[in-house]
Amino acid sequence: MATLAGVLPKPRRQLLNSEQQNQFERKFDELTVTKQKELPPPYGKRVGWKPRSLDDFGDGGAFPEIHIAQYPLEMGRNKTGTSGGALPLQVDAEGNIKYDAIARQGHTESRIVHSQFKDLVPVNQRSDIEQITLDRPSEEEVKETTEKTREALEKIAAQPKNVKNDKPSEPTYIRYTPGQQGEAYNSGATQRIIRMVEMPVDPMEPPKFKHKKIPRGPPSPPAPVLHSPPRKVSAKEQQEWVIPPCISNWKNAKGYTIPLDKRLAADGRGLQE
Repeated sequence: MATLAGVLPKPRRQLLNSEQQNQFERKFDELTVTKQKELPPPYGKRVGWKPRSLDDFGDGGAFPEIHIAQYPLEMGRNKTGTSGGALPLQVDAEGNIKYDAIARQGHTESRIVHSQFKDLVPVNQRSDIEQITLDRPSEEEVKETTEKTREALEKIAAQPKNVKNDKPSEPTYIRYTPGQQGEAYNSGATQRIIRMVEMPVDPMEPPKFKHKKIPRGPPSPPAPVLHSPPRKVSAKEQQEWVIPPCISNWKNAKGYTIPLDKRLAADGRGLQE
């Protein structure tokens, strides 16, 4: 097989010596000779074949007839290598699974987490009451806990957002030179000294901020009313749906002349057999 360097004419000027020229031609031949890729088997002949590398997919996607996890072009693969933050399975000294590991996640070992049924049983009725110590803490433990609490409170109180500066700020002095000089503006003075002080706040002044109620948003859409498909009504059904008007035997405020058959129909005696 003739290489590309053998087909091309030799250069007129030799910029490289013979050793460098041979090394260059060797690298050029390695780049030009491409390795033939192994194509996947055709459709219908893939029984027992499983794609393992990116070359098995060629330039296409996954094979739907092969029921395994496939990642063409590394799409969908979890590149971080983690299991989504899943906690490892832990057991206690007796070999029981510690289901409270998820409740203890993010807390220190000293954090008390009640996650078992025995935590609901009163202490004086528990079977392991001999292992529970109900002694009062010693003076050293009380002092140590008090010192930790005091340090934590001091650290919170030392933050700038919790420190209130009730002292008024000191006045500042500004030297002011007016742009238009004249007796009408500054009584002949070329400069003025302005004393800036913080305006005192009236504690009895009502708040200037007004709460404005915004209109409510639109309510949730009503539930759809499902109707049966329309159908033709027979003459018998129409007659059954005829409801006689409500006619009183005692009151007739409008003074209508009510026919006798309507009064008898409203009496209800026609409904009795």
